[in-house]
Amino acid sequence: MKHKVLIPTDFSKNAMQALHYAIKLYENDHCDFYILNVFSATSNIMESLLNMEPGSELYETAKLHSENGLAKVYDMIAMGEYDNPKHQFKTISVFNNPLTAIKDVVEKKDIEMIVMGSKGETYSRATAFGSTAINVMEKVRNCPVIVVPQNAKKILPKEIVFPTDYKINFKRRELKYLTDIAKKCDATIIVLHVLEQNELDKNQKEKKQLLEDILEGTNYKHHTLPHCSIETAITIFVESRESDMVAFINKKHAFFGSMLTNPLVKDITFHSRVPIMVMHDLKN
Repeated sequence: MKHKVLIPTDFSKNAMQALHYAIKLYENDHCDFYILNVFSATSNIMESLLNMEPGSELYETAKLHSENGLAKVYDMIAMGEYDNPKHQFKTISVFNNPLTAIKDVVEKKDIEMIVMGSKGETYSRATAFGSTAINVMEKVRNCPVIVVPQNAKKILPKEIVFPTDYKINFKRRELKYLTDIAKKCDATIIVLHVLEQNELDKNQKEKKQLLEDILEGTNYKHHTLPHCSIETAITIFVESRESDMVAFINKKHAFFGSMLTNPLVKDITFHSRVPIMVMHDLKN
């Protein structure tokens, strides 16, 4: 089976780090990597889409910059230490807004995983994620995404933290990406539950058993923490254990969404060092 992985890039250091991470993650697999650059003429994407015409000087200049940047990335791979006969690299340059372009490539190329940097050229220390990363995590719901921070350790995960309140219906196909990566990296999955009450209710116990059935065949452990905010609990746990990845199922109206939109998200410091894998609830 050949994997298909999308790597969006704006040619920043963080985007290049995400590419290296993806190559390492799939080093033993046959894989097509699609390296996507989305270009516009100005920082105002809507203005660019309304005013730029193919053939105009602005459009052609931006297009040339995009194609030249992708050519440099391709040359870096070809001339670097990436002599892996299992890997193929394909570049895509497109004029659009980033979210629409990413959704389009995911659909047309049957992409199974997106790996991207947490921030791009407009890197800001004040936010945990750039706007493109947040949009992709929230709105590309038919494909999981791994977001790699600029300061992430250059190692594959050996401990993946999976926070849950045991209130959602787990599905094997939603968690396939988590179990696949755990097996691929020989990683331990830590199922992290933050106590809201002294013990699980009947419904939560059933959900816990279902999760254990799905995780069978992986190395997993349960861990509970006393009641506190989800964000604080995850941060303390991940930092104290130096975990290597945090994985979520991003169900609408669940706590993960609140973590992305909460203005305090910039204070959750593990985001700056630990890759996050976001999976989605699959309705069909």
